[in-house]
Amino acid sequence: MLKNISIICLAVFSTGFSAQKNKSSQIERPKLVVGLVVDQMRWDYLYRYYEKYQNDGFKRLLKEGYSLNNVHINYIPTYTAVGHTTIYTGSVPAIHGIAGNDWFDKTTGKDVYCTTDENVKPVGTADAKVGSHSPKNLWSTTVTDELRLATNFQAKVVGVSLKDRASILPAGHNPTGAYWFDDTSGNFITSSYYMNQLPKWVNDFNAQKIPDELVKNGWNTLLPINQYTESSPDNSKWEGLLGSAKTPTFPYNNLAADYQTKRDNIRSTPFGNTLTLKIAEAAIKGENLGADAITDFLAINLASTDYAGHKFGPNSIEVEDVYLRLDRDLAEFFKYLDQAIGKNQYTVFLSADHGGAHSEGFMEEHKMPTGFYGENSKKDFNQLLKDQFGTDKLVSDVSNSQVYLDDKLMTDNKLDVDKVKQFLIDQLNRDKSILFAVDMKKAGSSSVPEPIKTRIVNGYNWQRSGDIQIIYHDSWLPSYSKLGTTHGSWNSYDSHIPLIFMGWGIKNGESNKDYNMTDIAPTISALLHIQFPSGNIGNPITEVIEK
Repeated sequence: MLKNISIICLAVFSTGFSAQKNKSSQIERPKLVVGLVVDQMRWDYLYRYYEKYQNDGFKRLLKEGYSLNNVHINYIPTYTAVGHTTIYTGSVPAIHGIAGNDWFDKTTGKDVYCTTDENVKPVGTADAKVGSHSPKNLWSTTVTDELRLATNFQAKVVGVSLKDRASILPAGHNPTGAYWFDDTSGNFITSSYYMNQLPKWVNDFNAQKIPDELVKNGWNTLLPINQYTESSPDNSKWEGLLGSAKTPTFPYNNLAADYQTKRDNIRSTPFGNTLTLKIAEAAIKGENLGADAITDFLAINLASTDYAGHKFGPNSIEVEDVYLRLDRDLAEFFKYLDQAIGKNQYTVFLSADHGGAHSEGFMEEHKMPTGFYGENSKKDFNQLLKDQFGTDKLVSDVSNSQVYLDDKLMTDNKLDVDKVKQFLIDQLNRDKSILFAVDMKKAGSSSVPEPIKTRIVNGYNWQRSGDIQIIYHDSWLPSYSKLGTTHGSWNSYDSHIPLIFMGWGIKNGESNKDYNMTDIAPTISALLHIQFPSGNIGNPITEVIEK
């Protein structure tokens, strides 16, 4: 009898252990991860227009998701390509290699665009400049790469954006596809790095001529214009012009004709975001994303917020209208995800690649410190060095707020590199527009305060960055931004970004704890139980994850 009881107990125990083992052998993951990176979205836009947002866009993210309110970019320069790369690698320019949208190559003496690849051909367009792109300059793996590796390349990864760099870099080295907008044709295209011809679903999408439909009625404000009380008056002097418009004022009745004349005009309107979300939906359907047990990844960049910001500035009615319309577009997109993937079956995060400064004219009008810098800087710097050392053209380039010195020319003229560099730094530190000028190689031991010091170090890629980093005074803008605005600095208006997670595996809540942009990729990696990207320096934000 005792023997029989023992056998029964053993059987029950074994059955329970087997069930537990089987249960634990199945890694729970969402069907789809969606990365939404809103270009040039300052953190404060979440609340600046809050009262005018509806319930199912930004407010849904805030109410159902987990919002991190104190997330900063921990490097400089704060530019688009760097931001997207950092979000998806969990790394910084010193490691992942994307040191700017462009950088100067000292070995060739030429400017390099971050994704240009002359060894690949355009697919979907005849324009080689538009279509010859790849992630060849990206040194680290992305979270999307790691998902592909973890699933033996069964997971599907797709990147979409109006911008080539904002589609290519997030999608990683070996995605299912990366697609961007071609201004010459009004179509989404790719390159031979990924495939030799566009998939049928992309051709079908392009054939619908959706951009023409979106712009056909022009652009007027979503709400009565007198309700845009969060913005400066229409036709402010610091705003740029859209298309053939004579003034920066609503309505933009000529938009349809302007689009036919120059298709990039759609980029600075809210309809560029609408178009991007529509091709994102087409990608989900066309590639069957989220349709099986293997997690897929859709990387989306909403770039019209950036184009509108550059053109009109953060305090324009145009930018406010772009965000109000994006709010509606996001609501429709989330509704589509609920239906196509299943509510709580997908995980979404929303962040930004950088913020944006207030326009110089706006700051001046409101008695805030501001100014312009950098006009003729290369010429002026070369003159300073020529007067001191007798050799011309010692500065090869000035870009990304960095000075590139000509090493060969200094060697040929038997000049002491450190003396040349220190002399120029001393001169720069006398400039009223400059807060600090720093030897990039000695930034770690400089007297520059944190967090600026660390951001210089993280942004310094010794093969691609300049020799001297210039930190300008708060709210000073480069001279090319006399209308609208730009970004690139360490300051909070450029570095303080939104970060919200929502959906499968995510808690509800918010936090004011200090986090960095580099923490996004390891958080998604931890959620998916996959390896961190190869150059990752960030940490998972464990408070957002349910388990």
